[in-house]
Amino acid sequence: MSGGAEPTFDLAPPRVAMAVGAHPDDIEFGCGATLAKWAAAGCLVHHVVCTDGSKGTWDVDADIAALVRVRQDEQRAAARALAGDRAGEVRFLGAVDGELTSGLDTRWKLVKTLRELRPDVVLGHDPWKRYRIHPDHRHAGFLVTDAVASARDPHFFADMGFEAHRPEALLLFEADEPNHVEDATGWVDAKLAGLEAHRSQFESTMHATGDDDLEPFRTKIRTRLAELGARHGLAAAEVFTRIDEI
Repeated sequence: MSGGAEPTFDLAPPRVAMAVGAHPDDIEFGCGATLAKWAAAGCLVHHVVCTDGSKGTWDVDADIAALVRVRQDEQRAAARALAGDRAGEVRFLGAVDGELTSGLDTRWKLVKTLRELRPDVVLGHDPWKRYRIHPDHRHAGFLVTDAVASARDPHFFADMGFEAHRPEALLLFEADEPNHVEDATGWVDAKLAGLEAHRSQFESTMHATGDDDLEPFRTKIRTRLAELGARHGLAAAEVFTRIDEI
């Protein structure tokens, strides 16, 4: 953990959580076990995906419009796999994959979503992660931090028609300097179920041609969460940068 400071552990399960990812499947990679754990405790879990996922194939002849529809259906299935009947809304901001920006127009959409859904905890990409080469992940991270800051203040986008909303906490996954640990013991399989709902990504992301080839990917995920957990005396963990001063 950063600066040798002791991390915090295990937020009380929020009433409502909202996770924001750059692409379909980013949320499951970043915080799937945590969301599944919270949902089992009664949390309503919303998903927001910033882009259409239209670059998510290696097939040069792919029907891109069909791929976008498939990836949206997969994201909805992943939300159900993680949260069951506590799966809330799945919203798509609609930016073209690879062309996401963190400008005011897109921030307006995310602020509107925050003010409508009113989550207690927001989760998203760490925009300050060093050496990140994917622009969508950087922009999605800044969108989350900028939108949280804007949603709390009634004078930002005052004509929106929704009351300002201030979440209690922001958790940034893929964090360079994590300071918070969520015990994922018992929830790794739920994370995998969410990830495996994204069947269109088997080849490009999971290096599998079908279900029978998924075991190396599953082992990779289990090993990573076990390594994170072992540093804190846990069987498995997901780690974040936690921001409470919102």
